[in-house]
Amino acid sequence: MITPLTPHPAALLKTQKTRIMVIADLHIGWEMSLSEKGIHVPTQMPKLLSKLTSLIAAYKPKKLLIVGDIKYSVAVADMGEWHDIPDFFNELRNQVSDISIIRGNHDGDLEPLLSENIKILPSTGVAVGDVGFFHGHRWPSPTLLKCRTLVMGHVHPVIVFRDPAGFRITRQVWVKAKCNTNQLTETLLQKYKVKIERNPEETLSKRYGIKPKASQLFVMPSFNDFLGGRPLNQGVSGKESKGIIGPVLRSEVVDVENAETYLLDGTFLGTLSQLRMFS
Repeated sequence: MITPLTPHPAALLKTQKTRIMVIADLHIGWEMSLSEKGIHVPTQMPKLLSKLTSLIAAYKPKKLLIVGDIKYSVAVADMGEWHDIPDFFNELRNQVSDISIIRGNHDGDLEPLLSENIKILPSTGVAVGDVGFFHGHRWPSPTLLKCRTLVMGHVHPVIVFRDPAGFRITRQVWVKAKCNTNQLTETLLQKYKVKIERNPEETLSKRYGIKPKASQLFVMPSFNDFLGGRPLNQGVSGKESKGIIGPVLRSEVVDVENAETYLLDGTFLGTLSQLRMFS
């Protein structure tokens, strides 16, 4: 069972054997991109570390799972990341010894910044009990279909409101959406070039030895609240949405329009279709 840790952008997964804290999208080093434009912001890594270590101290997880995008640069590591990321994880390992990272689209050349005992998992995801985790910039592995619940990051979901005076208010949210299990199964098999013989369910069983159960998707807010996000109640199209939203949410396998949105404190805001009129 996975539970959001209100009012924080983190979740706790409890299994029969262990407790796993889950976060997504740290983007350590984002300040470097501002510095290049003449905007000088001190590194915010210590604040991120303090927030995370406080949560670990409060909930005492045995493991930490980070659902992608440790760093801000995409292909290689910038100078500031070579300093901040090793320091971040060296201190973090004093709090929790078992740390796993699902590779995100910003995690190129990440290995040299981490100690050997930190596990890097493929961006296509990992299953933990009945919950499957993947970053979100790529399709998840068909093996995650055995999980009833899927969890992704990547989007940095926020909701935007405008009051009558025109002032804009932005808030981070959790997103909960329904998946079409059969359609998702067929789509993933096609994306991974698996030939569908009689029907998707039988093909999945024959190829992977599992039965599809994935019926709901959670989109996690970014743990780094200094970052902006994609206002989900504002329409985007073309190339702008292609690199941000991710293939799963762009497809028809997820009911995005009727997705439920929740503030970090757990307040239910409504569905995305209902919230579009307030953007």
